[in-house]
Amino acid sequence: MKAEHKIRYIEVTADALPLFCPPPNQDLWSAHPRVAIPVEKLGTASCPYCGTTYKLKGELPKGHH
Repeated sequence: MKAEHKIRYIEVTADALPLFCPPPNQDLWSAHPRVAIPVEKLGTASCPYCGTTYKLKGELPKGHH
């Protein structure tokens, strides 16, 4: 039997940058390797491991690349 994965959608603000998945509040038993999520480049980005989609809400701070 194949395990079903629930795709998540999370809005983040510039305060969360740099952004990594899994988030710090995720249980360790179900965590995948930590990976940087470049949401600041296009405004949205998905985790290559779990498929969670992150969307940047609001503006980037001045001087942020």
